[in-house]
Parts: sequence; structure tokens; C-alpha cells
Amino acid sequence: MKKNHDLSTRCVHAGEVRDAEGSPHTPIYNTSTFGFRSTAELLDVVEGRRQGNLYTRYGMNPTIRSVEAKLASLENAESALVFASGMAAESALFFAHGRKGIVCLGNAYGGTLALLADQFPLVGIPTYLLLGSEAGRLEEVLKKGPSLVFFETPTNPTIEIFDIREICRISHSYGALVAVDNTFASPVNQQVLSLGADIAVHSATKYLGGHSDLTGGALMGPKELIETIAPWRKNLGQTMAPEVAALLSRSLRTLPIRVERQNKTAQAVAEAMRDHPKITRVLYPGLPDFPQHELARSQMSGFGGMLTLEIDGSAEDATKVIDSLELFIIAPSLGGPESLATQPKTTTHFGLTPEERLKRGITDSMIRFSIGMEAAKDLIEDLHSALKNL
Repeated sequence: MKKNHDLSTRCVHAGEVRDAEGSPHTPIYNTSTFGFRSTAELLDVVEGRRQGNLYTRYGMNPTIRSVEAKLASLENAESALVFASGMAAESALFFAHGRKGIVCLGNAYGGTLALLADQFPLVGIPTYLLLGSEAGRLEEVLKKGPSLVFFETPTNPTIEIFDIREICRISHSYGALVAVDNTFASPVNQQVLSLGADIAVHSATKYLGGHSDLTGGALMGPKELIETIAPWRKNLGQTMAPEVAALLSRSLRTLPIRVERQNKTAQAVAEAMRDHPKITRVLYPGLPDFPQHELARSQMSGFGGMLTLEIDGSAEDATKVIDSLELFIIAPSLGGPESLATQPKTTTHFGLTPEERLKRGITDSMIRFSIGMEAAKDLIEDLHSALKNL
């Protein structure tokens, strides 16, 4: 593979290893351990003189290595690691590179916020949770010596956009690494490493997997930084199973066409909802009147399949709307072929107090939508029909 091949080409070919039978896809090596002809050969692998396969929990499995090479290519990274879940990827990242302190800027997945606010202080790791509106305090917090700055862009569920270049400039000036959760955008819409980030973070369960049939996580970045994380993955038992790695590789082959279709449909849905009398806000970066539209344009090539609507009414009104939908499935997660709808207060951010949600701009009347592969006109009709019940 050439590094200058188009992303679509790399999605199909990068990392694939053809076996003796000529399969165009790397086979599933559904084995836990790998044998050697001699102790000398085993030591060559164990001591790092030769790349080889040893034990699947270590990630030393051809199927796992194949999808990691493909993922690294998609973010133009030197190296990648896959994990059993997005939260596994984040926790290994935080343990490896955040022990001096972790700054989380803006909104994030509720599980991430809980991990940083509740669990990491228990093991003595300082955490600093800044609201998006407090981005101007980043330098003040960096002076305390944290080693890692983490943020999502776009954020979950308020679709806030952060200036990746500027945050990286500030963070690096204080010696902190920057990890950007690129899950909502995907590598198709946003190349975070080229914008200055040190590590790209993904819940592979979402757009990378794309079919609502696997759970996984991924980290991509420079070889030196990724190799530091690998022992944490190994010893915390977080490695992705070979069967899941094969499913993920299958999904990545169609990533660009899926995301491009979801971009287009989400844009149409957002535009259709913008002037609806029962909608007070449409949060979608592709809308010209979205507060951070120009920033999104400057660092994204597409605006994604995620949008959030704020209903003109109460939490009960939002529930009435969501319960009236027919095509949208009421479910958490995102990025699959089926469109999903969820109230953040009942799923992704249920664990936050009402006061904390409100502080983060997550209102009770919000509904977050993951736009799938259905026709835009059908999804718009479904929303119009549900809104008539208010």
C-alpha cells in the first residue's frame, strides 16, 4: 500500500494479508496460542527481534494485527491498537499517558465522565473536567502539570466543536499530550492527527463497525506512544477478540460510502427540522447558522450523521415524541445502518445529576439522533408525524 492512496482504497486494502488459499481478506485466526519450531524462534519474537504471533491476549494474532494496520492507515498514523470496547481504549490511554493528570475539555460520553470524575481519583490520578465554556481556563489548568488533554469534537450530545489546532498548540506548549475522540466524525470526516493531535481515539462500536454488530475500541498514533499503551491493554485483559477484529475489518471496507451517505441524510434532516415550530434548536455543524459552523468547516470534510434536537416543551414532551417515532429505534449507540433516537437524560448521560446535565447544556427536552442509511424523506416524514403529537 502507498501512503498517498485515497482513503477509500486504504479502507479496502490496507493491512490485508492474503493466505496460501488466495483469500482477499485476512483469515480469522481463532486461536489463543501459537507454536514455534524451536526455543530460539520463540525468543526472537518474545525479545522483539522479529515480529510474530505468540498469544492472542497480548494482541499477537494475525487477524488483530491486520485490522490494526488498516486502522493506522485510516488516521495516517504509525501504529494502532484495538480493544474490547471504546471505554477499554480510553482507560488504557489514561493509565499510560495520564498518570500526572488528565484534562477533559467539554462534553463527553457519560461513561467517560464517570470514569474521570469517580474512578480515577480513587487511584490518585488528578482529573480536571472543564466545561466547553471554560476552554479559556485550559492554560490555567495546564500549569498544574497534567500530562494529557482529552476531548471529543463533535461532542456527545451537544455537538460542540473544538478548535483542534489551537488546543494542541496550547497543550504542547506545556508538555501535555493531546488525545482527540474522533468517534462522532470518523476518519472520513476528520483527520485529527494531521490537525496536531497526538492520539486518535475511537469507539469502534460506532461508525468504524457501522453495523451495530460488534463492540470495540481503537487508538491510533505515533509508534512510541502506542507501544507505551500496549502493556496496559495486555495486562488489563482488554484485547479485542479475533472474530470481532475480522468483523471490524469487514466493516471498514465500506466506511467511506456509509459515512458519506449518512452525512448527506443528516444534513437533509437537520435542514428540514430547522424551521419546525415545535423545535427550539437543531444542533448540527452542517447548518450555516450553527454557532461553530465555520470552525467545523475549517477542520472537517463532512459534518457527520449525528444531530440533536431540542423540543419546545418538557422532558415528557420529548418522551412523547420519541415514543411516537416508527422508523427511528429508541436505543443508545450510533453509527449503524438503522437510525436511532435517544434522550441523553435516560441513556448516555443518565448517570449525571440533573444539575450536572444542565450545567453542560444537556437539557431534558433534548433528543439525540444517529442517522442511518434510510431515505432522508422517510426519516423526515417520521419526525414530522411524531411531532404532531405535541
